[in-house]
Amino acid sequence: MQSDSPTSSSTPRSPLGFLQSLLGSVRPPEWVVDEVQNRVVLFLNHVLMQEPQAQQRLRRQQGKPVRVQWGDFHLTLAATPAGLLERPAGDRQPELNVTLTQASPFALAQKVLAGERPGVDIQGDVQLAAEVAWLVDNVRWDVEEDLSRLVGDAMAHTLVGGARSAASAVKAFVGRRAPGGAGQGDGHSA
Repeated sequence: MQSDSPTSSSTPRSPLGFLQSLLGSVRPPEWVVDEVQNRVVLFLNHVLMQEPQAQQRLRRQQGKPVRVQWGDFHLTLAATPAGLLERPAGDRQPELNVTLTQASPFALAQKVLAGERPGVDIQGDVQLAAEVAWLVDNVRWDVEEDLSRLVGDAMAHTLVGGARSAASAVKAFVGRRAPGGAGQGDGHSA
């Protein structure tokens, strides 16, 4: 009547489930969250500066706060007169709330790697929501252009091509592992 482990009566947890619950319970210090948010704004502005049409669209929405929320983490952004983004000062109510509904970071990563959009709940200003949707659909980071400034055009092209191949392989793997994805080919052989 001895059991092999103290939890033998409960179902065993998978390593992925354990890691997911561990990451879900870890909260970084507030200063780390603040600094990461500042870096996200800098990165987004870097990308926007390469897209004059995106900046023009943002100018029309100047000062309107948009709150993006995922679980306990949130970031509020507003367009500047220059058509870039800033973290607005004060506690103004957001005119648009965008909430990622996928709670699990692993499930969210799976959706993104599979080329799917994560589930979102959007509430607020319809015109502002349309502009945000346009930005998401049309603004892309030109990694190769930025990398070429550091390592030259040829090396940047080679590195980005290798990264795209690796991303395609991961995407194909995730597609085969996702529920309903077993046995579905993607036209590429492994």
